[in-house]
Amino acid sequence: MGRIAGVTAAETRERLLQAAADAFAERGYDGTRVADIAAAAGVSNGALYSHFGSKGELLVAALRAHGPRMLADLLAADPDRSVADLLLLVGRGLPRRRDACGYLIVEALVAARRDPDVARPMHDYVGERADWLAGLVNVGQAGGELDPALSPNALAHFCLLLAMGSALVTPDLHEVGDEEWAALLARIVTAIGVPQ
Repeated sequence: MGRIAGVTAAETRERLLQAAADAFAERGYDGTRVADIAAAAGVSNGALYSHFGSKGELLVAALRAHGPRMLADLLAADPDRSVADLLLLVGRGLPRRRDACGYLIVEALVAARRDPDVARPMHDYVGERADWLAGLVNVGQAGGELDPALSPNALAHFCLLLAMGSALVTPDLHEVGDEEWAALLARIVTAIGVPQ
């Protein structure tokens, strides 16, 4: 079982990423073997390692490819939506149960604390997300929606904490009503808006 006949390197890579996302979400980082991922993708371990240098690198690549991207998807679907509306819309969905791929972030965060092969690419991944969010805050500030005195980096960090924390504190651990959560978010967005 090496390379699959008639399948391009890009298709093999995508098969590996999907198999990894499924396996890590189902069995966790520590409970998943590279051989399991390769077998699920229909390739050899060597073929897997020709695309990814380590299991940690594969985890973060699977997170990039198949992890939650709700904010980016909403922005792409409606680029004229205000930054405040985007934050509210995404924030309202945070307390709800995630699909299996949504739990990739949990696996990656936990693994990054123990495994330097995961910590390095996760540092880059989180940094890219923070930079993207800070850029979105800058757009909101330039457009007069968000208080220009706020640190874009600090607000990006706050958003990351909410999003990543919501993957850990699931509704089965603690539930909050949709209306009360929406009311809190509205107050937060008002507080970070341009002072009247």
